[in-house]
Amino acid sequence: MKILLITDLYPVKENEDNTPKTLYNFVQCWKKAGHEVKIIKPNFILNSFVRKKPFYKSGWYGDVLNINYWLPFCGNIKKKLNKFLKEDFVQDIIIAHMPSGILFANKFNKPFVAGIHCSDIEVLTNPLYSVYFKPAMEKALKNSVCISCRSFVLKDQLIKLYPEFSDKIFVAPSGVAEENIIENRLGEINRDNLKVITCANYKKRKNIDKLIYAVKDISGVELAVIGKGYEKYKKIDNRVKFFGRLNNKKVLEEMRKSDIFILPSTGETFGMVYLEAMASGCITVCSQNDGIDGIIKNGENGFTVRPEINEIKTLIKTLKTYDNVRLQKIREESLKTVRLYTETQCSENYLANIQKFFCK
Repeated sequence: MKILLITDLYPVKENEDNTPKTLYNFVQCWKKAGHEVKIIKPNFILNSFVRKKPFYKSGWYGDVLNINYWLPFCGNIKKKLNKFLKEDFVQDIIIAHMPSGILFANKFNKPFVAGIHCSDIEVLTNPLYSVYFKPAMEKALKNSVCISCRSFVLKDQLIKLYPEFSDKIFVAPSGVAEENIIENRLGEINRDNLKVITCANYKKRKNIDKLIYAVKDISGVELAVIGKGYEKYKKIDNRVKFFGRLNNKKVLEEMRKSDIFILPSTGETFGMVYLEAMASGCITVCSQNDGIDGIIKNGENGFTVRPEINEIKTLIKTLKTYDNVRLQKIREESLKTVRLYTETQCSENYLANIQKFFCK
């Protein structure tokens, strides 16, 4: 199958640190399965500078075509695109992610899949975008063959906004690398020295300050924070270990030494780090009605919590009262769940769901 992916959420070069690899991972799995994939990355120059992303000239970089625009979608997109096409690529499926990708794809006047992230919900609900972007997005979603939401939470949000689209919406979560899933985590959890870990580079919405405050007054809890930008939080509690930024291998090593992973983040499209924590044998906690909620089922294979200090504190204290049989059962259910969400399975399921709509 020939797949054309259109999105600005894709690294032009593999070593980009500030571009998530979620869609990149899908593409790599599709290629391994024998599909041919090309990527168009519509880049709005001002936006890339605001976000401090690396700048690349318009043109091909391997299978990625980077096209720079000063103004979003002004002029004849196909005419500008034709200047850079180095070969004929008659795609079987167009998959578009993020607002830029979806609006770009809609200009093609060809069947396409719309991939929904938090940014799309923001465009559809924030009055700031009501004049141009919201109507354009609504038109594009109406024209799409089907809509893939990156999480169960986003699916519920979109259906609530546009129930008329419910019959063509499905969930397309990310998957974790199979080799990162441990077989089991044996041994008792020491509730008198509970090892809690979190991991995210600094953004206010990650709410790691709330986690630190929640743990501060609980005895017998050891908290480790992985990620850059948390220097100012060191004064909250000097017992907290701040690792700074670590590579993925080191992150997984630290997770496998920990009992509980908590990231009370809001505004998460999905959150690969939660799957990695589950794969490492951590009892994993996410924010209620956000990100990976829906895969994590409260009290069964992990926990969901409102991202408030007292709520987080209460949950940690509650976990310290659980006996090891109960904690081990949750851990086992977590590992069982994450085995259903591997990179290979999720990428195959994505294309299988798309084909159901294109073959109607």
